[in-house]
Amino acid sequence: MTKKATKKPLLTSKPRSSEKQAKAMKVTREQHATETAQDYLEAIADLIEQTGEARVVDLASRLGISHATVIQTIRRLQRDGFVTSEPYRAIFLTDEGRTVAEVARHRHAVTVALLKKLGVSAEVAEVDAEGMEHHVSKETLNAFEKFVGKV
Repeated sequence: MTKKATKKPLLTSKPRSSEKQAKAMKVTREQHATETAQDYLEAIADLIEQTGEARVVDLASRLGISHATVIQTIRRLQRDGFVTSEPYRAIFLTDEGRTVAEVARHRHAVTVALLKKLGVSAEVAEVDAEGMEHHVSKETLNAFEKFVGKV
């Protein structure tokens, strides 16, 4: 006679109330909405720092996406006041765009530092931080900074 296998629940914590779950999901959706803009602004800032300018072709190459996608996103960033650009010209950050890029860079650096301090290899920490940095609350980021020290 064999024992009947019982399924263990995937989650061992108490289920969240539907109100708490809805709030958490809303925050995550809002973070996803700003994730692309932050990645673009960070990449534009990096390109300007490294080469003196950011061009559509360079962004497409760096982000591994098509020129058309870059152009569409740059239009949205222009509309939202983060960049300025003219056809066939370089892309420039506005003051607001520069601020967002600096914050994104800092969040990335802190997240990478935390992962490395936990023993994650530098290569894996860079990849993992790319997704995590956009979803960490200010409170959690402050705790990361306190744990890793000044970055």
